[in-house]
Amino acid sequence: MSLLRAVLLAVAQLDDPALRRPLWRAAALAAAAFALLFWLAWRGAARLAASAPDWLAGPALDWAAQALGGLLALLLAAWLFVPAVVALAAQFADPVAAAVERRHYPGLPPAVGASLAAQLGAGLRLGARLLALHLALIPVALVLPGVGAALAFAVGAWAFGAGLFETVAMRRMGAPAARAERRRQRLSVLGLGALGVLAAAVPLLNLLVPVLGLAAATHLLHGGAGTAGGRGGPGASRGA
Repeated sequence: MSLLRAVLLAVAQLDDPALRRPLWRAAALAAAAFALLFWLAWRGAARLAASAPDWLAGPALDWAAQALGGLLALLLAAWLFVPAVVALAAQFADPVAAAVERRHYPGLPPAVGASLAAQLGAGLRLGARLLALHLALIPVALVLPGVGAALAFAVGAWAFGAGLFETVAMRRMGAPAARAERRRQRLSVLGLGALGVLAAAVPLLNLLVPVLGLAAATHLLHGGAGTAGGRGGPGASRGA
């Protein structure tokens, strides 16, 4: 299945109550994560301003510090949002994938793969690694903004796509098999990750990224010729 078709099928299912329930919960948590990142970054900027020498103190410095701190906090929150979404998506993989399979792949057997704890752990570990990489890239972005942004985009696209796909795949197979299937569809998975990173930079749309990304990853998994779901395809779907 093409990446475009997988994304379109995911968007078309937004009318499904079974998908909307995790969608609203994921959107609320994504908004809370962004707000928390913004607050932490803003507090950090405020502490830096408070540590300025006394001879720099004054209303002008306070105003400049608040304005610059707000801007830096917004940029830093956006910079760290993708790792937060990667970790967040793992919490909603089961209900989202189940809703997609129920509508588009009703002939599939019950999902028997890695345990739920293993799925959650894999997503959280990947999110933590991605967070560490993004933090490490901040100095590069400050010195060489273009290079830092390009590296962050490349790392984020790879990790986001891999995280979504493997989390969904682990519902039906073990971690080694999920990684092998992800490598087999590496270009589609990388494309999904790139779209997710771009969408994460768009206000409001970024709140839908976890659920839409998981739904599209489910279609890629079952639309692949090497998977059990791929033999049937979404032909049995309602309204697909």
